[in-house]
Amino acid sequence: MKLFPVIAGAFLVALASSASAETLTIATVNNGDMILMQKLTDDFTTANPDIQLQWVTMEENVLRQKVTTDIATKGGQYDVLTIGTYEVPIWTKQGWLVPLDNLGADYDVDDLLPAIRGGLSMDGKLYAAPFYGESSMVMYRKDLMEKAGLTMPDAPTWDFIRQAADAMTDRAAGINGVCLRGKAGWGENMAFLTAMSNSFGARWFDETWTPQFDQPEWKDTLSFYVDMMKADGPEGSSSNGFNENLALFQQGKCGMWIDATVAASFVTGKDSTVADKVGFALAPDKGLGKRGNWLWAWSLAVPAGSQKVEAAEKFIAWATSKHYAELVASKEGWANVPPGTRTSLYANPNYQAAAPFAKMTLDSINSADPTHPTVKPVPYVGVQFVAIPEFAGIGMTVGQLFSAALAGQSSVDDALKQAQDVTMREMQKAGYL
Repeated sequence: MKLFPVIAGAFLVALASSASAETLTIATVNNGDMILMQKLTDDFTTANPDIQLQWVTMEENVLRQKVTTDIATKGGQYDVLTIGTYEVPIWTKQGWLVPLDNLGADYDVDDLLPAIRGGLSMDGKLYAAPFYGESSMVMYRKDLMEKAGLTMPDAPTWDFIRQAADAMTDRAAGINGVCLRGKAGWGENMAFLTAMSNSFGARWFDETWTPQFDQPEWKDTLSFYVDMMKADGPEGSSSNGFNENLALFQQGKCGMWIDATVAASFVTGKDSTVADKVGFALAPDKGLGKRGNWLWAWSLAVPAGSQKVEAAEKFIAWATSKHYAELVASKEGWANVPPGTRTSLYANPNYQAAAPFAKMTLDSINSADPTHPTVKPVPYVGVQFVAIPEFAGIGMTVGQLFSAALAGQSSVDDALKQAQDVTMREMQKAGYL
């Protein structure tokens, strides 16, 4: 007879809890690690029944545009932002981000890798917590390299990469010697090309902020890239970004792929048809003292003016914690834990045993120097980007010009001339020159 009131009471409590729950809207990127995080959030909501999560998942270029517009206009659409190492110092100076002061006593900020933490901090305060960190490296097919009669060095040169790409390309078998980003975007093809250009001795600007696309180092960079991609790259490569090249590599259609270290677990994972055939090497160089690798972290931050800072920090602390790494390991295996953020992960024997790419990833991250990214001196910070607000717009435009050159719609010389002209015009308009 008393059963109905008990059930009704429980229902009313649950209803009240749901009604009073705070909903966090999280803007994020459609990368594999982020999608996995969404699948595991029951662990968070069970421990925090007063917080509900609403996900807005976007392609990389779209995410950047939407989040930047929202925070600049104080739109307030999102409570947690997925942003990169580029945005953090710029947005912090603008007062757009909340310092992450309350991540909890067991969060262990000092465990974050110094290179990654430094790019997300200002005046000793953390303004974004890294979900995963990355550099870039060479991922290659060991079987195809052996078939070509070559051995990949741990630290290859660009000349070796070109030689290997030529040797591994087999159009009849559908194998491209090399897969590289071609999709236009400051964080797509220009992330790769800017890091590559550093190793060729190029730079975006000289010490007086004068654009440098009219210099021989940029012509060497872009010519080498376009020539190699036309000879050994996939058809339609000007439309390929990270996700497209990942799919090609997993399907066995790439001899080499030079891209984010975070991809290592995907090319050796259950969705890869070549998982047992993959080797790793440092990003290439030209013998000038710089390698073509970048430094990046996809991180979670709270926009200033948010009405849900406490709940947002709870979520961020969960998603970037040691506990989360253990959760992923228990569900997906240690090899699939988000990499590149914590010293403790790389000291963990379970991770070392499961992730053959661990040492190469850590070496790549540690070798990137955002404060001295180029062979010649520069007035800016950033390896594959220039940490000024104007760079996103300029980088997008230059990315479109270089993507068109790869597609054969313009020559390398024309693309560089237009890049020089548009960058000069924008830098003058912004008052740098």
